[in-house]
Amino acid sequence: MKVLKVPYAEKDEAKALGARWNPARKSWYVPDGVALEPFARWLAGGADAVTNPAAAPSSRDARAAKPVTGSKYIELAHACNPFEECPECRPTLAESGWLEAHQAVRKMLAGL
Repeated sequence: MKVLKVPYAEKDEAKALGARWNPARKSWYVPDGVALEPFARWLAGGADAVTNPAAAPSSRDARAAKPVTGSKYIELAHACNPFEECPECRPTLAESGWLEAHQAVRKMLAGL
């Protein structure tokens, strides 16, 4: 799947060529298996992206690359559940401020 940068005025043309609209990302894309040549002008990197895909910049959305929610997101060293006590992760959670924020939310929810 390749993401396209289609101006609004050209959306009907892109759709006629086989482009699809992703409402969640609010962007047009070329489905897998569809030839990229007709979409060269809308691909990041232009026609060079069709002939040399390695030359095109990545079209990955930063939000899709890493599921981050909230300002206190931290990546833990191993796959544990931060909502359960983990002696290995507790110092990291406390140092980052995550533990304090989590406790404040729990306190607020308890009062509801």
